[in-house]
Amino acid sequence: MSKSNDEIKDGEITTAGIQLKTSRRWLADAVELLSSMRFAISLLTIIAIASVIGTVLKQNEPMPNYVNQFGPFWFEVFGKLSLYAVYSSWWFLLIMTFLVISTSLCIARNAPKMLKDMRSWRENVREQSLRNFHHKAEWRSATAPAVLTQQLVARIAARGYKTKLVAKDDATLITAKQGAANKWGYIFAHSAIVIICVGGLLDSDMPIRAQQWFYGKTPFNGNGIIADIQEEHRLGLGNPTFRGNTLIPEGSASSTAIIPQKDGVMIQDLPFTIQLKKFIIDFYSTGMPKLFASEVVIRDNADGHTFPATIKVNQPLIYKGIAVYQSSFEDGGSKLKLTAYPMAGSSETSFPVKGEVNGTTPLANPALANNGNTDYTIEWSGFRPFNVENMAQSGDDLRAVTKTRSLNQRLSDDLSNHLGNAAKSANKKDLKNVGPSVQYKLRDKTGQAREFSNYMQSIKVDDAYVFLAGVRDTPDEPFRYLRIPADDDDSVQEWMRMRAALLNPELRAAAAHRYAQRAIPESREGIAVLRVQLEQSALRGLSLFAGDGKEAAGTAGGEAGYMAISKFLEQVPAQEQEKAADIFMKILNGSMWDLWQVAREKDGLKDLPADDKRARFLQLSTNALSDASFYNAPVYLQMTGFDEIKASVFQVTRSPGKKVVYLGCLLLVLGVFSMLYVRERRLWVWIRPDKDAEGQSHALMAMSSQRKTMDFEKEFEVLKTQLKQTEA
Repeated sequence: MSKSNDEIKDGEITTAGIQLKTSRRWLADAVELLSSMRFAISLLTIIAIASVIGTVLKQNEPMPNYVNQFGPFWFEVFGKLSLYAVYSSWWFLLIMTFLVISTSLCIARNAPKMLKDMRSWRENVREQSLRNFHHKAEWRSATAPAVLTQQLVARIAARGYKTKLVAKDDATLITAKQGAANKWGYIFAHSAIVIICVGGLLDSDMPIRAQQWFYGKTPFNGNGIIADIQEEHRLGLGNPTFRGNTLIPEGSASSTAIIPQKDGVMIQDLPFTIQLKKFIIDFYSTGMPKLFASEVVIRDNADGHTFPATIKVNQPLIYKGIAVYQSSFEDGGSKLKLTAYPMAGSSETSFPVKGEVNGTTPLANPALANNGNTDYTIEWSGFRPFNVENMAQSGDDLRAVTKTRSLNQRLSDDLSNHLGNAAKSANKKDLKNVGPSVQYKLRDKTGQAREFSNYMQSIKVDDAYVFLAGVRDTPDEPFRYLRIPADDDDSVQEWMRMRAALLNPELRAAAAHRYAQRAIPESREGIAVLRVQLEQSALRGLSLFAGDGKEAAGTAGGEAGYMAISKFLEQVPAQEQEKAADIFMKILNGSMWDLWQVAREKDGLKDLPADDKRARFLQLSTNALSDASFYNAPVYLQMTGFDEIKASVFQVTRSPGKKVVYLGCLLLVLGVFSMLYVRERRLWVWIRPDKDAEGQSHALMAMSSQRKTMDFEKEFEVLKTQLKQTEA
């Protein structure tokens, strides 16, 4: 049978009602979940974990640093999770948004009830319900009910309670309360969380992301002049919040700030122009800087108004709602003068090199071309006019140019005695300014580069003056330093002369012959054979040390220096190695002395006297020549002069959420103190005529509090005693 139209309509209405109730129930459950404490605690836990990650993992570092630290695989994984910029990641901002919503719903649900409870006197109580309180007292009084009521009201009010009289059928109820402001603590604390989160969101990069989503703004990834960068990469003056940096060399000006992004930068236009007149830096007696300040001139781009200002650390300039902080300082393009000394081949001819910090210089010279060292480019990455180093003479395990130790322990000990870093790891501190330094990269034609850091002046290390030449393969490594001993003229000329002579086969042969003649001066029968053998041993030692020719072919990879000698001595039976090493090192040291004198004679210089000073210099030079095989550079660049140009790095911020966060912090302090130190207490006294004695009264007192503490117990006993003083 077919159903009637009325029955169909009734069924449709019933189904719609069920669906409406189901949707309302789902909405109510969702609101209950969002506003629940368990949901808020879960969000706070995730935020705490993210904050730990953001603290442990350095944020907003150059991407190559992360690749070197974690490797390609984990670099991609962490990048997908936005761990390199946790606090601006989409998921962190989403969690913050949900925390705001959750806390706001919690306040909306509970604040009206709390405000109503604060205004309530809880007067709808009965005598029997007061008897069920844990803290209660009951007594009779000879005073009439009306008089007793007035006496008790006065005594309760004297204790700081607000009171109200409520007439009952045959009795009078005194209801009193104190500390109701405790509820404001809850409201203030939860409101503070919302306000602080909103302030944080206002100062986040959400406005910038909104402009990227809705206005087509994109990060700029390339090189070029800031003024020529297109509009889609620039943020206008109306951008409500930003945090960027601007680098201004002395004498230059800037009206923009650079905002780093994941895949480039955004250009933020400023309503004013900052011109750096002078950068000021002051030092302590130890050479450590104690003051950074910039003397600037601010020009308003709208009306052309100008005014001078001084920006110091922790003393920012605030103009048109934008704060300009002294963040740091950099080189603004200092002009450098250097001398290049060949580090390969037998040439010792030096040549001048000029450079500009943050610029590049092609490395071209005929002497280098003869050695096959061509197509290098110098990238000037840094210059420091001062370097404060710890020159204390304690500490072990010094970082060195060599990455491995010799297999022969005796030679290893020799290496460990002379290799090290400009700043030793020491327990004692002896901070000194050791002068200027230059940092640069040498990039070959394949694009591979190594980074170098050279000090301009000689530095006293282990009771000897040396020139420190640092090298590292990747940016995350520390510099390892080659120590070139300073000669009598405080230069590297003598060492460079020895280096070139060591790689000259003719001079090595002459030095070996001279050493044999000097070691065996007699000409008796049979001595000549020993002299020839000694000459051959000296030549072999020099060739091994130089890493040249077939003498070094037996070593691993044609190594040089002490490492080559150590590899060579491994061919000697184990029981003979120590004796062979002693003889070999004596021959090498003697041959190196004659090699030095032969090199001086070639340049028209006289021989040097053999004394302790020269012996010390020869030992340091030999050590440095051994280390030079690990330096891996066609030239050594020694700075001879500079024209310093300083540059200030300013942090430019517009932070509308800062005052909002301050307000939230104030409310949070008030809320926490209210909840901890303001105790809510409720007091009721039920007064009625005594049924057993006409004209007398019966009183029932009850008291409650949110927290049962020792102070509450004490207060209850005091109140009970004071109120029962009229007891019959």
